[in-house]
Amino acid sequence: MMKKWMVPLVVVVFLTVAIEFTAKFLKGDEKPKVVVVLQELNTDLSKTIKAGIEKGFVDFHIDGKVIAPDSQDSASKQIALLKDVLKQKPDALIIMPIQSPASIPVFKEYQKRNIPVLMLYQDARWKDQTTFIGTDHLRLGKIAGELLSSFLQPGDQVAIIHDTKTNPAVNDRIMGAKETLGNGGIEIVPEQRGDDESRNVKLVISNILQTYPNIKGVFATNDNIALAALKAIEEKELKIPVVGTDGTRGMLKAVEEEKLNVALAQNPYDMGYVSVEQALRAIKGEHVDKRIDSGVDIVTKDNAKSRIDFYTQKVFK
Repeated sequence: MMKKWMVPLVVVVFLTVAIEFTAKFLKGDEKPKVVVVLQELNTDLSKTIKAGIEKGFVDFHIDGKVIAPDSQDSASKQIALLKDVLKQKPDALIIMPIQSPASIPVFKEYQKRNIPVLMLYQDARWKDQTTFIGTDHLRLGKIAGELLSSFLQPGDQVAIIHDTKTNPAVNDRIMGAKETLGNGGIEIVPEQRGDDESRNVKLVISNILQTYPNIKGVFATNDNIALAALKAIEEKELKIPVVGTDGTRGMLKAVEEEKLNVALAQNPYDMGYVSVEQALRAIKGEHVDKRIDSGVDIVTKDNAKSRIDFYTQKVFK
């Protein structure tokens, strides 16, 4: 009797995906189609991510496009975009979700059609996502807290100014910063919201300085808030260290001009580029790690200019 061999299901699935990819893309000039849906397209962050993505499209021979709703606060518009993209039958979706829980039903529709869904910058924490590419925001917060503590003494008071707490990344940053500040014996007095509009943040900072005149440091959950706080502090002719989280051009320039000793920088260009690379791996049926940490850099006067030059040449040319 002929012996029967059982092929593991996972091998069958892998071979099927690989054969489909070969048939579709290696015959002729057809390129894999990847659509990227960001939160918006107007900030330095999104422009930098987009530049990295577009470099990835070129390097990995991808037929790709980047789209976003007209406001990063419009979760419903982003969901409508996702539904429209699904009708276009892309080979992979890269998404920077605005409101993850509300988006998951749409992600499941992509899953039903075997379309990889890759989270970029903002982790949806959906168990079936292909991967998350971006910053470990809890670790970012811890580094920020350690950095701020290095300028202070135990018992010193600091303020935390945040944007919306509906964003899990913001909550992770706050949690991480509070942990390491607490370990350093630093007292967190006010923890207040300050929107990205400079006038509001300046008002918040002014009120904090009046109520807590012994404040020795500020942690801001994004650089827009950090820069507004720095400006308000300068106007009062005070020297108080401010730590942000993004590494935008404004913060880099503040370090270069020695208004700040140091800044933290994420790597949005790398995030965008790597997300395209991983999307192609997923389309091919190759292994993709569930989490890809794009890292956090510490920027000082010694390396601020090289980073500014990179942005000038690659993003804001």
